[in-house]
Amino acid sequence: MAIETATAQMPPRPMRADARRNYERLLAEARTAFTRHGTDASLEDIARRAGVGIGTLYRHFPNRTALMGAVFQGEICALLERSRELAKGPRPCQALIDWLRAIVDHASTYRGLSRALMACSGDETSALSRGCGLPLREAGSELLARAQQSGAVRSDVVIADLMQLTNAIALAVEQSPDDPELADRLLALAFTGLKAR
Repeated sequence: MAIETATAQMPPRPMRADARRNYERLLAEARTAFTRHGTDASLEDIARRAGVGIGTLYRHFPNRTALMGAVFQGEICALLERSRELAKGPRPCQALIDWLRAIVDHASTYRGLSRALMACSGDETSALSRGCGLPLREAGSELLARAQQSGAVRSDVVIADLMQLTNAIALAVEQSPDDPELADRLLALAFTGLKAR
């Protein structure tokens, strides 16, 4: 029992230099592929462009959502930092709107990301949910609570619904690239329904 506990608490071994290079090349190629072709881009093509076999890709990333979570980690960190900055501002409702707008911008950058986030929202074991969905939901919960405490947003609004609505707006924006004002119009419409009476 003590041996199992000690083993479970040991930090993961650092990657060898060649494994680290493969990992970084896979992330770079996946980011490019997801930007150009959407999150349904061929994993075989990503591996080939990174100069590795598909088995190497799967050793680093057991499935597509794990790869997506790793690719988007930097952007998620930036969104979380943005939420902390906005939480210090004097206008809680505007802070929530600004943060949701930043999520729409992020999700609509990669075709298929908003759809994937909506699909994994109920599966907290998913790599995409653990790496992206849950941290964003926690950050959003704080901003939503501040907006509700200020009296600007209805008390019955829950973050899970708000995140699904935001991803739906991002999906609509993704499908309408010729309408740059769509995200702002849809967010304004959504917030009309969220306002406290």
